Amino acid sequence: MSENHEAVAPAPGATRLALVSDCGDCFGLCCVALAYAASADFAIDKPAGKPCPSLQRDFRCGIHQKLRTSGFQGCTVYDCFGAGQKVSQHTFGGRDWRAAPESAASMFEVFPVMRQLHELLWYVTEALALPRARPVHAELDAALRETEAFTLLAPEALGDVDVPAHRDKVNKLLLKASELVRAEFKGKKKDRRGADLMGARLTGADLRGANLRGALLIAADLRGADLRLADLIGADFRDARLSGADLTEAFFLTQSQLNAAQGDATTRIPQSLVRPAHW
Repeated sequence: MSENHEAVAPAPGATRLALVSDCGDCFGLCCVALAYAASADFAIDKPAGKPCPSLQRDFRCGIHQKLRTSGFQGCTVYDCFGAGQKVSQHTFGGRDWRAAPESAASMFEVFPVMRQLHELLWYVTEALALPRARPVHAELDAALRETEAFTLLAPEALGDVDVPAHRDKVNKLLLKASELVRAEFKGKKKDRRGADLMGARLTGADLRGANLRGALLIAADLRGADLRLADLIGADFRDARLSGADLTEAFFLTQSQLNAAQGDATTRIPQSLVRPAHW
């Protein structure tokens, strides 16, 4: 195990690159540590701590190119925000759970914790890049440093982090940033926070500046909708139809949300994200 486990203050400004999954530097943690049940997203049941049957000796997926057609759509949607390689290469110093089986239980336990912390880093980093959120940038930078410091803790200390309490504190700052950014749109803003919009017909809807935090947009028809300056943190876009939709200035949107949706070449997305291969 690496000896570098002190909670030291990191250099400011976590980059988006460090928060993007790099499976080549990970020990297949999402394929082992997490549990899933047979459903529309997964073809089989798998308990936490048991390797997926498709996980190979080199920690790569044996059916990566045909996950969707094999019934593992959930795998194509999941994003660890770079937590997998952080746990593998930093927290456990590059020693994998097969070579060091005594570390397996601890590694699998801290992976979900690291994933939550890295997700927060993603949102805070984005908020710091939003000029309209400048009034809270100092507080956001402090939150970024604190969160980064948590990710550098030793496994035992990392497991003791009160993530819900920290998430609540950070979320208050993200809400302030959201209000500042959405204020740029001067028209009437729709508040659909946590709304049940499953299957809703929102074709061509003007959702500029809308609060869609945690909204259930499963299978919603958002073709041609304008989502610029909309807060999309935690919105469920599974099978949402986004053809022709404009998300270019939407914020707190993640790659996993896009991966879960149905879009095409006419869907406009933020430059920081990648157009899903299945669109």
